[in-house]
Amino acid sequence: MAGINKVIIVGRLGADPELKHTQNAQAVARLSVATSENWTDKNGQKQERTEWHRIVVWGKLAELCGKYLSKGRQVYVEGRLQTRSWEDNQGQKKYSTEVVANTVQFLGAGTETSTSTSASSSSSYDNSMNQDFGPEPSFNANEEIPF
Repeated sequence: MAGINKVIIVGRLGADPELKHTQNAQAVARLSVATSENWTDKNGQKQERTEWHRIVVWGKLAELCGKYLSKGRQVYVEGRLQTRSWEDNQGQKKYSTEVVANTVQFLGAGTETSTSTSASSSSSYDNSMNQDFGPEPSFNANEEIPF
């Protein structure tokens, strides 16, 4: 039986995207997205918890994220979870679980004032975000993401 590995996140960028290129000139962007939940505890005190998500975006979509996204901007991200491993300089095995995005939609304006408030804007870069750019290139565990 096949499984389902699907993640949907709506949150705000905690930093500007990191855009780099692999040795094969493939664009890859790393996003840090925060989601928060609020609740009232049994003592009537308001509580908030923020969760940080590592997002990896490949190809043309990565280039668009690097060009048009900035810290504070709200985004919709759809993708799948992937855990990768590597050895650090001391020979210790390290692991990182990330969301590999296949859809990123730019939502409301970020921290700066903007006239575009949704991904359904008529501008060409916003409309291109609604396209599915397909799967990212196959990941070789021996070739690290350049971050």
